[in-house]
Amino acid sequence: MSDQPDEATPTPAAPDVPEAVQDSPEGAQAPEDVSVPAAEPTPTEPVSEVTAADGADSSEGQTPSAEVPTPAVESAPEPSPASSAADGPDSPEGQTPSAEVPAPAAESAPSPTPAPKPGPPRIPTPAAIAKRVHPAPAAAAPAHSDSARFGRVDEATGTVYVTDGDGEREVGAYPGATPHEALQYFARKYDELAATVELLHQRLTATDVGAKDAAEALALLQEQTTEPAVVGDLAALHTRVTEVEALVERRREAEAAERAAARAAAVTEREALVAEAERIAGQPVERIQWRQSSERMRALLDEWKHHQRSGPKIDKPTENAMWQRFSHARNAFDKARRAHFAQLEVTQGDAKRTKEALVKEAEQLATSKDWGPTARAFKQLMDRWRQAGRAARSDDEALWQRFKAAQDAFFAAKDEVSAAEEAEFRANLEVKEALLAEAQALLPVKDLDAAKAALRTIQDKWERAGKVPRADVDRMERGMRAVESAVRDAEDARWKRSNPEVEARASSLVTQLETSLAALRDDLAKAEAAGNDRRVKEITAKVETQQAWLTQARKALA
Repeated sequence: MSDQPDEATPTPAAPDVPEAVQDSPEGAQAPEDVSVPAAEPTPTEPVSEVTAADGADSSEGQTPSAEVPTPAVESAPEPSPASSAADGPDSPEGQTPSAEVPAPAAESAPSPTPAPKPGPPRIPTPAAIAKRVHPAPAAAAPAHSDSARFGRVDEATGTVYVTDGDGEREVGAYPGATPHEALQYFARKYDELAATVELLHQRLTATDVGAKDAAEALALLQEQTTEPAVVGDLAALHTRVTEVEALVERRREAEAAERAAARAAAVTEREALVAEAERIAGQPVERIQWRQSSERMRALLDEWKHHQRSGPKIDKPTENAMWQRFSHARNAFDKARRAHFAQLEVTQGDAKRTKEALVKEAEQLATSKDWGPTARAFKQLMDRWRQAGRAARSDDEALWQRFKAAQDAFFAAKDEVSAAEEAEFRANLEVKEALLAEAQALLPVKDLDAAKAALRTIQDKWERAGKVPRADVDRMERGMRAVESAVRDAEDARWKRSNPEVEARASSLVTQLETSLAALRDDLAKAEAAGNDRRVKEITAKVETQQAWLTQARKALA
């Protein structure tokens, strides 16, 4: 509270001068009925503002008088003028005129000040605007403001005026205070308003405050700076507000561009979802991987919903058109999937019945002891099993287990018999390896008749030796066939040498060649005698060729 005496209570400046109440600096409401000993206001006079004197040392957060209640404020309080506002069309700062000021009960003493009545909602003050844009602690107002040079005080009436353009405008009064104090009070109000404008300007240039919040704050500032009840450089203030308006407009345009870019990106992302859904739905039915494709379709729908909930909003026609395509692709895929699985159910039923029949055949063959034919029969059953197709997973697995059990039972019994035979075959293998070594000792064949007799004995023993293990059958058979082939070749060579027909043909060839050579030699002598060199060369070549043939024929005959 201020230490000022009771003189701070508002008193009329003159019996016939109307008085008005200045709004609280922080947007507080002025009481509708405040009893002030003053005359009725003259309608033609401009509305002025009457405030309580705050004294030379009074701080801005103090209430000048304890007798006048101060309404709540939005930010740090300033001195609350304690007089009522007069009715008038030019009420400053967009104030709602308060009720009539009652006439004084007596001229000597003011009537008691009644409790204020609730007033209409007021426009937030500049400090409240600054808080909405970016809350920041307000600095204490200086004791002296240079803005006071743009105003003056009428000492006769106590009215404060501010230079506005080429003229001046009344802004209010501060009764009970010196002209300097009154002028400083309204100058500090200007500084506060200018600081709020500057703060919004800084927020727009140095931070990313949203265009909506900035526009709301600017609208309130525009109302506050329309004929404000302050003293200061109003031209500079309006210029700064114009700059803020330009910054807000640029911020609005930038955000609009960002929203447009975000919408374009959202359209691209949605288009990608639609294109993928159409690609999945457009696959040939026989090549679709139904599980993976179904899961991907569900994931695409979830992504679409996420874009709708969290992504930028896109225009309805574009969104509806893309949704129609997306929905059509999903419906086509679902229709194809249902048709596929309906057909699959029929196919699986046929496969189940076929495999049940194969299982019965396999179970009948499981106890057979006819190893070779039964093994071939099981191989044929396996081929038919693969051709039968797939039944339902559970049915297919159960049927396979029964088929495999029957097959395993047969081959297990066959393997037991084979194991017993294997032991016997190994003993036979030792005998045959000895016989094979004996047969290979006959090579190369020198005495054909002795080799043939020995080989026949070995072959008889070979047959009586019996079977050998499967892994050694091919090796042993190849070794014995090689010996038999060598003996047959020797026998064929001897026959060719002793064949009368062959000998006669060889003798006849020798005779023919000898006769031909004798004739050629006679021709050669004649050609040489005649000096026919070309003929000599031809006959000489023929003689040499037939002589070579004769040599080979004589070797063959020998």
